[in-house]
Amino acid sequence: MENGLKELYIDELRDLFDAENQLLKALPKMAKAATSEQLRSGFEEHLEQTQEHVQRLEQIFGELGEKPAGKKCKGMQGLIAEGKEMMEEDFEGALMDAALISAAQRVEHYEIAAYGTVRTYAGILGEEDAVSLLEETLEEEKETDQKLTEIAKTINFEAESESGEEQSEKEETSHRKARSARAS
Repeated sequence: MENGLKELYIDELRDLFDAENQLLKALPKMAKAATSEQLRSGFEEHLEQTQEHVQRLEQIFGELGEKPAGKKCKGMQGLIAEGKEMMEEDFEGALMDAALISAAQRVEHYEIAAYGTVRTYAGILGEEDAVSLLEETLEEEKETDQKLTEIAKTINFEAESESGEEQSEKEETSHRKARSARAS
């Protein structure tokens, strides 16, 4: 049974390794699309952390005598594709930032679940070094999610007020048109 769990553990680590590498490509695009300076720097900071996450995973694979590659993380692929779709919408300003935060938090929750699982497997398998490395990454993923929640508190209200201003302008324009039509 333990051999089966070890195979599952290695398979899940490979999945995470691919997920983190996909994220390394996506985060700069998300940072570029962000209009909030706080959000942009948050994405840039998480990019640096993600590079560390990849290095930790490489260290774990080294200790296991395994290669990290060989698995495509379809879950992350889907989350990134959804994020890309959001970035292609014609959202502007705080609304775009709100959409980016939504996409980023889905990624974080996926990673939190995955790292929690492999950390548990590592503990059962007696891989104590791996447990502490995975725990460190798990805590960073949780912190990133928390930071995104904090940024969202401001951004979401800004997005709503921008949407409200846009709606007011549209209503005002239609009222003007109606008045001018009645006057003629």
